[in-house]
This record gives sequence, structure tokens and C-alpha cells, in this order.
Amino acid sequence: MKVLVIGANGQIGRHLVKLLADSSAHTPIAMIRRQHQISFFNSLGVQSVLASLEDSVDDIAQAMQGCDAAVFAAGSGGDTGADKTLLIDLDGAAKSIEAAEQTGTDRFLMVSAIHADKRESWGDEIAPYYVAKHHADNILRTSGLNYTIIRPGLLTNDPGTGRIEARESLESGPIPREDVAGVLFYSLDNVHVFNKTFEIISGDVLIEEALSQL
Repeated sequence: MKVLVIGANGQIGRHLVKLLADSSAHTPIAMIRRQHQISFFNSLGVQSVLASLEDSVDDIAQAMQGCDAAVFAAGSGGDTGADKTLLIDLDGAAKSIEAAEQTGTDRFLMVSAIHADKRESWGDEIAPYYVAKHHADNILRTSGLNYTIIRPGLLTNDPGTGRIEARESLESGPIPREDVAGVLFYSLDNVHVFNKTFEIISGDVLIEEALSQL
């Protein structure tokens, strides 16, 4: 499966690209914004395409051309304002979904956020981020694409354990970015998570087994 990783230079994105590059079943394409980021992916033997989520749908579609799947692992980052959050996390996601429809890239995986469907749990400071995730998720669900929406808990940079808890709804908890990448990797062709939305935190069950129980 040829997989476009949108947000490939992010922390989750880099972990996922490495997993895909080491796999005999998948071929990653790293979608990045800046020329200087190419060298990292060249060192992995991974093809890169330059495109920005603030570009047009057609520009994103050109980057996605020929791919079987797309993974949206991009984000505006914690240092930006609400304007960039809406442009990247919401409109960037919406344009990526449109690009997938335009190119026939039927499989689409989204990194969302735990409790993105529960407005009552959104704090004022982070509300724009949750607004973006909430509506991006809804756009994907109604798109007709074969989707999987993954809502991780508090992201950490701890080493991955390869074990998670995965349910439709969970209490908040931490999870290493490396394990989120693992969930994306094992979700790509797992029929148990086709057209499903679920939350993940660190747990005791191997990722593949946890996904197969959904």
C-alpha cells in the first residue's frame, strides 16, 4: 500500500514513516512543507513531496496522486494561535479529505484528540484545537471515504511500549507518540477499525490485539 503521510516531519509522522519504510507491505510518501526537511527522509530511503496544508486542494491532490491511503498526522503546534489551528487542523484536514476524494485515495486515517466529541470537557484555552478536531472528524465521517479516526490521550515522548487500551470512549490518560504511530501503522489494513472512531491511551494489550477487539 502506498501511503501519503501528511505531517511526516512531526513527531508522530516521523515514527510512522520509519515503521512504513521498514515494512514490506507499505511504501511511505512523506508530505513536508520545507526543502531542508527532505534530507531526513532521504536518509531513510523515503520519497518526499513538498506541499503545504495552506495550499489549494489541487496542490494537495497532486502530492497525493497515486496513493492508496493517506494519514493526517499534521498539526499547527502548541506555539501557534487559534488562527493557525483552524487553518491547519481544521481546513488543512478538510482540504486533505477533498484531495483524497479527488484522487480516489479511499483509505484515510486521522489523528484526532481524546474527547473531541465532548464539548463539556474542552477547556477555554485549548477550545480552538478541539473545535478543529471535532469538525474535521465529522467531515471525514461524512465523506464516504474508508476512514479510521484515532483519538489519543495526552501525548508524551516516552519510548513506546507497544501496548495500549483502545475503546470508543475512555478516561483521559497518557500515551507515547511512538505508540500512536504504531496504532496508525496497524490500522491501515485492519478491517476491524474500518469506518470507526476510537480513543487510545497506554495499556496492557498489544496494539494489534487491541485493534482487533474493536
